[in-house]
Amino acid sequence: MAGHADPAEAAFARAVLNSDAAVPADLARHAGSAPARRFAVYRNNVYASLIDVLAARFRVTTRLVGETFFRAMARVYVQQEPPSSPVLIRYGAGFADFIAAFPPAGAVPYLADVARLEWAWHTAYHAADAEPLPLEALQAAADGVEQATLKLHPSLGVVRSDYPLVTIWQLAMREGEDEPARLPADCEDALVVRPALTVEVRRLPKGGAAFLFALQRGDSLQAAAEAAVAAAPEFDLKANLAGLMSSGAVVGVGTCA
Repeated sequence: MAGHADPAEAAFARAVLNSDAAVPADLARHAGSAPARRFAVYRNNVYASLIDVLAARFRVTTRLVGETFFRAMARVYVQQEPPSSPVLIRYGAGFADFIAAFPPAGAVPYLADVARLEWAWHTAYHAADAEPLPLEALQAAADGVEQATLKLHPSLGVVRSDYPLVTIWQLAMREGEDEPARLPADCEDALVVRPALTVEVRRLPKGGAAFLFALQRGDSLQAAAEAAVAAAPEFDLKANLAGLMSSGAVVGVGTCA
C-alpha cells in the first residue's frame, strides 16, 4: 500500500545500525561469498558517515575531549539513537542529553552544556529569518511594561549552565586553544541568536535567562522582569532590554490578551 515502508528495506536499515544484527536474509542470498564481512564494511561506512555528521556539528565538543574519544562516544550514540529520517539536519538533537548520561564523559562535567550550546547554534543557523525591531519601537513597549509583550527572533535560544559556559566556548573556539586550565567560578547562561547572516553567542546577565523564558511564554515585560528579579535580585530591566536590542533578538511588540 502506498505510504507504507517496504519490509525488506526496513529490515536492512535496522541491521545496518545494529552491530549485533545478522545480515538480512535477502541480502545474504544475493551477496555472494562472505556476506557478513561485506555487510560489516558497509555498516562501518554508514557509522563513519554519521559520526562525521556529529563531529562537524559539535566541533567544540570534539576539541574539548579529542577526536578519538569523541568518535568512540558518537559511535555509541549512533547505535543507541540512529537517525529516524534520511534528512539529517535534525540529527544530533539528543546528543547533549546522551553525553550527560554517558559515564566516560563525566571527567569533563561541562561537556553536555557545551554540546547544548552547539546544538542551539546549529538550530539558530537554520532558523527562519526575521527583521529585528527598531529601537524606537521598543521604547514604546518600555513605556507600557504592564501590558507590553515582545516577540523574539525565531532563531533565539537560551542555554543555562552551572559552569562558565560562554567563557569555555570562546576559549575553545580559538584555533590551537586546548581545554582551558583555569576557569572563572561563576555559572554563565548563553544567548544564541542569528539576526542576520552570523550566529551570535552572548553571555546573559544575571536573571537574563529567566527574563527570556518568561517573554517566550508570552508574559508582559513587567511580569517577565518580576520573574527575573525573583531569580536574580540584581536583574536590570533596562540593561537587559538594551542587550536584546543590540543583539537583534526582538522582532515585534504586542500586548497581553
